[in-house]
Amino acid sequence: MSRSAHPAGPRYADVLPEGHHAAPPADLNALHPLVWPRTAARAQDGAVTVGGVDVRELAEEFGTPAYFLDEADFRARCHAWREAFGTDADVFYAGKAFLSRAVLRWLHEEGLNVDVCSLGELSLALDAGMPAERIALHGNNKSTAEIHRAVEAGVGRIVLDSFQEIVRVARAAEELGVRQRVQIRVTVGVEAHTHEFIATAHEDQKFGLALADGQAAEAVRRVLRLESLELVGIHSHIGSQIFDTSGFEVAAHRVVGLLREVRDEHGVQLPEIDLGGGLGIAYTPDDDPSEPHEIAKALRGIVERECAGAGLDVPRLSVEPGRAIVGPSAFTLYEVGTVKPLDGLRTYVSVDGGMSDNIRTALYDAEYTVALVSRTSQAAPLLSRVVGKHCESGDIVVKDAFLPADVAPGDLLAVPATGAYCRSMASNYNHALRPPVVAVRDGAARVIVRRETEEDLLSLDVG
Repeated sequence: MSRSAHPAGPRYADVLPEGHHAAPPADLNALHPLVWPRTAARAQDGAVTVGGVDVRELAEEFGTPAYFLDEADFRARCHAWREAFGTDADVFYAGKAFLSRAVLRWLHEEGLNVDVCSLGELSLALDAGMPAERIALHGNNKSTAEIHRAVEAGVGRIVLDSFQEIVRVARAAEELGVRQRVQIRVTVGVEAHTHEFIATAHEDQKFGLALADGQAAEAVRRVLRLESLELVGIHSHIGSQIFDTSGFEVAAHRVVGLLREVRDEHGVQLPEIDLGGGLGIAYTPDDDPSEPHEIAKALRGIVERECAGAGLDVPRLSVEPGRAIVGPSAFTLYEVGTVKPLDGLRTYVSVDGGMSDNIRTALYDAEYTVALVSRTSQAAPLLSRVVGKHCESGDIVVKDAFLPADVAPGDLLAVPATGAYCRSMASNYNHALRPPVVAVRDGAARVIVRRETEEDLLSLDVG
């Protein structure tokens, strides 16, 4: 993943060399099944439908830009993860990907837990009826208020991220007269991104307590001495958008090594191990993510082998998919405003959203695909850059795309795989109104997060 950046965004105005691009797709009207929600399809008249509803109807009723979430797809993915790992493991949905009351109710009904990392996410989870014991609280700098609220509510686990947090959580538990279940997040020296992992020192980050310098072992000693804390396991997270489980093998080896040290030094065998999330999805047809049952089989096998080698009982396994569940379940719908050809370079297709509803392209140099969804076209492929309406050269939605050469103002474009992080990271840059999230299922659509209004923005400005 490229990390080079310009103040306006990475590679904000690069001119790609001849031959850089792959050939255009054979069919610009096709919807690749790995990238689009499961119910997305072309109707006979060429328009795309999702959940049985025509995108033109959705645009007319709810406006653009807007996020459309395929509820049946989301629930199916929850079910697949729950079934893959079984009743002797825990699946925590990573709420940072996208969280709403409706999503929390779906998670509850499908048997998943939820991982939160702020007071706002925790409050929303509790308000939506998620049982507190099925909530985990993360974060590298939890405030006293966040910790107190979590302990008071009775969350199932708090993941400790520093020596200071050990003291804060213990004090809150003592004041409330409870014994709080905790895990310790360790930095194992493995960083995984997509197909690559580097088994070297990656302790230079804000998360976790390092194994290499003994911080993790010292954290274990401190927690075990505190009556108000119950240490239930070790937590590890090695990266994002991971397709290869090799990094998990190295991480599990090192985490199990710590479990062995805990047993040998303290006579305690910790009952849980959490390998985190970061499992990848298909943003483009070139991506090839694994299915949940394949991931479950691989991770179980890794943990079982490592525990057998260390002479330990196999602990209860937890994972934290977020993007892998909600990412492919949604797309963002835009209307084309202007089409600007640049002779010999590419055509800029401007839509009515941009970096305020999807910052990932500018922030991470993320890649997406895009399709004309209000109709089909037999026009030739046109090398395009889909851009937003903000006052930034780096306001790019899809950096390199092929669209039909007859794309025109008023057409509807959809960018799939935007269920994760896009709404969560949305902003009011240029005082843009954050788009709604609309759930679609069985021929019906309903707003689950409403569009912001001018009144919302003005009410915050009390000057």
